[in-house]
Amino acid sequence: MPKARTPEERSSDPAAVEVLKYAEEFGLGTAFSRADSMQPCPIGSDGLCCKNCFMGPCRVVKDGQTGVCGATVETIVARNLARAIAAGSSAHSDHGRDMAFTLKAAATGEAADYKIRDPYKLFTLADNLGVAVEGRSVEEIASDVADIAISQFGQQTGEVICVGRAPAKRQKIWRELGVVPRGIDREVVEVLHRTHIGDDQDPDHILDAAVRCALADGWGGSMLASDISDVLFGTPSPLVSQANLGVLKDDEVNIIIHGHEPTLSEMILAATGDPELIEYAESQGAKGINLAGICCTSNETLVRQGVASAGNFLHQELAILTGSVEAMVVDVQCIMQALVPLSENFHTEVITTSKKVKISGATHMEFDEHHALDIARQIVRRAIDNFPKRGETHIPDVSSDLVAGFSHEYINYALGGVMRGSFRPLNDAIAAGRIRGVVANVGCNNPRVTQDATHQYLVEEFLKNDVLVVETGCGAIASAKQGLLLGESALEYAGPGLREVCEAVGMPPVLHMGSCVDNTRILTVLTQMASEGGLGDDISDIPAVGLAPEWMSEKALAIATYAAASGAYVIMGTTNPLKGSEEVQRLINEGWREKFGGRLEFVIDPEEILQRTLAHIDERRAALKLPEYDASKWGESGDKRMLQLIELPFEERQAALYGEPA
Repeated sequence: MPKARTPEERSSDPAAVEVLKYAEEFGLGTAFSRADSMQPCPIGSDGLCCKNCFMGPCRVVKDGQTGVCGATVETIVARNLARAIAAGSSAHSDHGRDMAFTLKAAATGEAADYKIRDPYKLFTLADNLGVAVEGRSVEEIASDVADIAISQFGQQTGEVICVGRAPAKRQKIWRELGVVPRGIDREVVEVLHRTHIGDDQDPDHILDAAVRCALADGWGGSMLASDISDVLFGTPSPLVSQANLGVLKDDEVNIIIHGHEPTLSEMILAATGDPELIEYAESQGAKGINLAGICCTSNETLVRQGVASAGNFLHQELAILTGSVEAMVVDVQCIMQALVPLSENFHTEVITTSKKVKISGATHMEFDEHHALDIARQIVRRAIDNFPKRGETHIPDVSSDLVAGFSHEYINYALGGVMRGSFRPLNDAIAAGRIRGVVANVGCNNPRVTQDATHQYLVEEFLKNDVLVVETGCGAIASAKQGLLLGESALEYAGPGLREVCEAVGMPPVLHMGSCVDNTRILTVLTQMASEGGLGDDISDIPAVGLAPEWMSEKALAIATYAAASGAYVIMGTTNPLKGSEEVQRLINEGWREKFGGRLEFVIDPEEILQRTLAHIDERRAALKLPEYDASKWGESGDKRMLQLIELPFEERQAALYGEPA
């Protein structure tokens, strides 16, 4: 059995360390301690175990060995990856389906508690889906938009509509390779069929189906999920909030919302502001009702409503361990079954709400969008009832301010204004070398590595190297807890070129773009950068890299695959589930680069991730014939530098501001 790690080895977050010490003192287990006590299966972790029929499971660990059916190592590893991608795609896309049905119910008046908060986003979405707008009510438009969105899931032929948003060159590549998704559900089903015993047995062919499935998510289900969430709850724009366990209140009813779908969390938020419920909380001895989030539900309410985040994936148990949480209200995805037995040591009630998710021992209060606010009020009242049962609390006095809410619409506005919104200033800054490139740092936490440590190390190093960082999901919350989502962090961490850009635009050097389903916003940003000109005409041309350094879920594999198929270089950390097959690793690296211009690699060492990322950015810069990155060109930033530049002759000033001509 491996040696148990200290709290400091388990997490780089001081709040987490404090609570983990408390857990150890009282003998309470967490995902960290379970990870230490359970050695991962070396055969399964390398992708070498096949459980797709019941002649096995087959473990192919010797040269030339095959499964009972004759399946080779390459076939088994490719099938395992494809099935994981299908599962991840189904999870995020099913989220999109639920949002589409909620939009339909809101449009027809069947879900009266939901309103169209952003009609302008609705009109844009309607235009993309081919829905007429002129002379029609918002409700009529929303109803038709919902119908078309819903149809994308069951569509059997043709193309998923949102594929048309990709750069023209990218669409041509997909069509020539035959990987344009026909319908979201169809592609998931086909992967499961192909990987059944006795079906597809060519690893490259299997992976083509996995790519098409992932694209159905990234340019289909997930993209629709983000769009419809914006229509119903508002398109994010920057706002100030806080993150970490210190946002919990010792004298208020604390409700944690955890999961992924904003339909529930938005109603819980509305209920916490109900004067009658606030009065009821005060009658139970509390000074008010405090709502905080965990994981991507946290991101959904954070970027739109400014609801504070209690932490990312590995904070869900830690929040309960503070003894201050009256109710943890969950819906779908990333919810640990361990929450229920842990909560039995405290007064916390775990409440499941989704038709798709029940946990033995938890309270189930099924959420129905048609009676949304009434059910939310019942949940909040139940949490208030638990407040008098609260015992001793251990809330770390640790939290960080943050600025979140950088939708692609807001970035476009921030760079160009209302009348001339444009990504041109960003492209120009990259072309000049002020910004070396862009990194999308996304993904989960994994208890087998030090929580947040790789996220923090990489983000800080990228900023030093003038790399702009955009983030979603638990990676974004990791940066929030470190104070990196503030404009001031540019002064402390950013290189001179990136610092100048941040000062000029008034933005942080790390942009929080939303939940993990909102990685589609990053696809949109990259597409708009390609369309703007100056950085090539496709996503694969842009000096950009996608990272998931602490990933753990099948959804992360689906995201990585659709990003790579869209032309991005993607690096995954933590573990390599394809280690058992050099051929499959070659196919998703060299093979995908030849096909799609993007590729996927699994790299464990953070320093190697850093070096490979910077090397790719510099390679893309060279291919575009941009000036070689040179931080020394930018010197001091801000007003002092501008005063110095004014004294220069015109040509020298232009060269200093915009870089030497190519």
